[in-house]
Amino acid sequence: MNPASPASQAALQRYYKLHAGIYDATRWSFLFGRDKVLTLAAAMAAPSRILEIGCGTGRNIETLCHRFPEARITGIDLSSQMLDQASARLKVFTGRVRLLQAAYDRPFHEPGHKFDMVLCSYSLSMFNPGWEQALQAAHDDLAPGGQMVLVDFHDSPAPAFRRWMGLNHVRMDGHLQPVLRRRFVPVVDRLKRAYGGLWRYHLFVGQKEPHGSLM
Repeated sequence: MNPASPASQAALQRYYKLHAGIYDATRWSFLFGRDKVLTLAAAMAAPSRILEIGCGTGRNIETLCHRFPEARITGIDLSSQMLDQASARLKVFTGRVRLLQAAYDRPFHEPGHKFDMVLCSYSLSMFNPGWEQALQAAHDDLAPGGQMVLVDFHDSPAPAFRRWMGLNHVRMDGHLQPVLRRRFVPVVDRLKRAYGGLWRYHLFVGQKEPHGSLM
């Protein structure tokens, strides 16, 4: 989540204070495609610098550390509780991983240190508002030819389910896919059904054009 106000940030802290400790034990049942999208991305490139937006408990970063043993990885998240979980999980990778507590609404602007991969795993659908700024920042932070890797909720035909997900800060109206297609060259762009079609989730691997952006 990328809250735009102190009230939103406080709501996030309350939410993850309750959920951080049980997050990995419960989310496996509906956060589908996380390992699949990393496998797809790994088959195309071996990045040396990776950024995960909304890194949560560090589950994906742990996987990335094993897949890319030479890579240096940055994880950013707004929840201190989730980052506490990540820090404990990733302590064996000290020196390769840095964790930052902040909103991601602007690029890092680290001269000469663009990222080869930016990963968003079930995070952008919770950036309400802020998802457009985060995608622009990700584009700016990527090196030419770098990979934008995403797995996230897409949509649902069930109004009651969409409302329930909205109460959990998740937007599900297919808003991410068109912007991803405009900003990056799609390499993998798949919609997958979950629970017989109760919702669809999106697997996306795109490339930043070597000479400029798609708009």
